[in-house]
Amino acid sequence: MDVQAVLKLADELVFAKTGKHLEYLEEAILRGTIQGQKYSQIAEDFHLSEGHIRDVACELWKILSDVLEENVSKANVRYILERAKFYNFSTIGNDNLTINNVNICPQTPQSPQVTQQPQETSTQPHIDLGDAPEIFRFYDRTSQLTTLENWIICDRTRLIALLGISGIGKTTLSLRLIEQIKTHFDYIIYRSLRFSPTLNATLTNLLQIFPQQADIPQNIETQISQLLNYLRQYRCLIIIDDVQMLFCSGQLAGQYKTGYEDYQLFFKLIAEVNHNSCLFINSWEKPREIAKLEVNNNYVRTLVLGSLGLAAKEILKDRKLSDEEAWETLIDTYQGNPLWLELTASTIQDLFGGSVSDFLQCDAPILDESLQAQLDQQFQRLTQQELAVMIQLAKESEPVALPDILKILQLSVSNLVNAIRSLVIRLLVEVKEEGKTTFFSLNTVMKEYVKNRYMR
Repeated sequence: MDVQAVLKLADELVFAKTGKHLEYLEEAILRGTIQGQKYSQIAEDFHLSEGHIRDVACELWKILSDVLEENVSKANVRYILERAKFYNFSTIGNDNLTINNVNICPQTPQSPQVTQQPQETSTQPHIDLGDAPEIFRFYDRTSQLTTLENWIICDRTRLIALLGISGIGKTTLSLRLIEQIKTHFDYIIYRSLRFSPTLNATLTNLLQIFPQQADIPQNIETQISQLLNYLRQYRCLIIIDDVQMLFCSGQLAGQYKTGYEDYQLFFKLIAEVNHNSCLFINSWEKPREIAKLEVNNNYVRTLVLGSLGLAAKEILKDRKLSDEEAWETLIDTYQGNPLWLELTASTIQDLFGGSVSDFLQCDAPILDESLQAQLDQQFQRLTQQELAVMIQLAKESEPVALPDILKILQLSVSNLVNAIRSLVIRLLVEVKEEGKTTFFSLNTVMKEYVKNRYMR
């Protein structure tokens, strides 16, 4: 039996016992076990603790043990499942599942049929996605989806920050997550802050969605209190996109614009007050209060979304580019960023006949005009000190330590430290630890952008 066949059998057995299919994390644990991974490796892949992986695995082995009527463990699960498949497991017709000649599922529950536009019923969530973009393609983010699902469903996390540079796929991942976990909620709401609404406007918009027993108050404190009551009364998932639009340009990362400071209190209360729901925010940069809250609050989590990795080959395949042996180099050059690769693939199609090898013959990364415009939006937010650091890092051929930067730039230690910390929060600078020394550098795209815009 191949891995997929073992997983399929395990899913059928679990479904027969519980009426539920394997969850993503359970399937990942089983796949990793079959492939010889340790719990610590699986935990690292999914950004979870080894203890949590062991707990989920133990529960899975217990269910399989109950169904198969013998002790199933990490050490023997594949052997037992393969033996069950070939000797003891059979399906009779479409309705009966038999193990060791015992019918354990005379009427197998059927998975509900999902229509494209389900009507709201007492068992379906109220979904209001507002002006969310339509998602046409989704490239593999299995481990991130599993991590987020576990945080929200199992750990009951109240506040999650999904961070990543523009174009990395935060919105797409958030909307895909909705499809995966929507049955766990009464209300699912998506809103974007792209036009920088005040907290009063955002809260008023959110409160209008719930059954109203009274007029919506105008006082922000009362609005927050009313929303928290709904978050306790119902299980809600609220996704707030483009949170970076609340922050100042020309200031260090995470500083709110004048008139938007109330969001800081709002996020803090969501994290600290007891309720059954989750506020999920997407941003280019991390709100400062979240950085403080997650230190001591188990209900606050942050996930930084990075390279799409080899899954990005699907983008190049869709664009019908040639020279597949060079695709991995192209993906690495453009940091596995889906948007950057989409824009670059268009250039390769238009000017290089679709040949990735010919494109890579160029000495430096070619930055499409639209890609540069995307980066312009982020660089316009930088302070003069941050920009000075970026220009200096663009000149360096190797990662450099803070003392070496200090020798060159005419900045105080305090200003330099604050500037670099802010650039790290904005995800514009890469950090590498070697021994007890921290080194800073720019990726190839950032370096080329800075040279084109600020060093000519």
